[in-house]
Amino acid sequence: MTTIGTSDLDVFPLALGGNTFGWTSDRDVSHAVLDGFVAGGGNFIDTADGYSSWVPGNSGGESETIIGEWMAARGNRDSVVVATKVSQHPEFRGLAAANVLAAADASLTRLGTDRIDLYYAHFDDDSVPLAETVGAFNDLVLAGKVRYVAVSNYSAARVEEWIGIARAEGFALPVALQPHYNLVHREPFESELLPVAERNDLGVVPYSALASGFLTGKYRTKADESLSPRGGGAGAYLTPRGLAVLSELDAIADAHDVAVASVALAWLREQPGVVAPIASASRIEQLGDLLASATLDLSADEIARLDGVSA
Repeated sequence: MTTIGTSDLDVFPLALGGNTFGWTSDRDVSHAVLDGFVAGGGNFIDTADGYSSWVPGNSGGESETIIGEWMAARGNRDSVVVATKVSQHPEFRGLAAANVLAAADASLTRLGTDRIDLYYAHFDDDSVPLAETVGAFNDLVLAGKVRYVAVSNYSAARVEEWIGIARAEGFALPVALQPHYNLVHREPFESELLPVAERNDLGVVPYSALASGFLTGKYRTKADESLSPRGGGAGAYLTPRGLAVLSELDAIADAHDVAVASVALAWLREQPGVVAPIASASRIEQLGDLLASATLDLSADEIARLDGVSA
């Protein structure tokens, strides 16, 4: 287990992404995946109020609802750490104070809980004064509805601005940062956001840790993009550099007798500031490779090889 930033949230070094719940996995499959994750030692679940509004027939909040039903059925709310996000639900877009407060209440209802452990501003909203948003998040903490504040998809400058406002006003400081970061997408995190995270003791919880599935090794030709609904995103990495990364991952995975995904996640877990990469599973059969990453120790030489080929 590891602690997120300056919080007291003690989490497994892998977060289970809830973006597939209500999209590529239905309620029953999602519950089976959640059961398998917990059985494998996991306790950190990441979702957002907008998941999965992009699916025809969905309206947003499906993932939170599925997670809430699972926690109620298992009676395990106190043993899991739940992170969710605000700004992208079709009914609660943006980060105006009134919207943030209303969206949090809606998330609490769907999750069937009285508090959100880690609440992210999902995407920056420059149409609203940042001080207004920071104040709204602080109000949620004071009300006991949110335990800790976090930010996702913010520029380094805006993270610093958020922290400056919080310090000046005595508001709750963010404890975590969720950037897009993986072996084939290393910037702008490493050069811009990592220094901010290190200066401010922010725990880093990277999303798209497997690059839309590309770093599982499943997608190696353009024809492979049709293998799943996420294939288009993975196809963007079908470049000479991306394929070179896969080749190195193959060699290291063979040496450890593990899956390519396990190695990709283990590399990410070893990066400065990273607390727990986020990875999702549409089927319980995919969980083993994800969970194996949490205990896979790569050598300094293996990490250097991956650093070099992905730079």
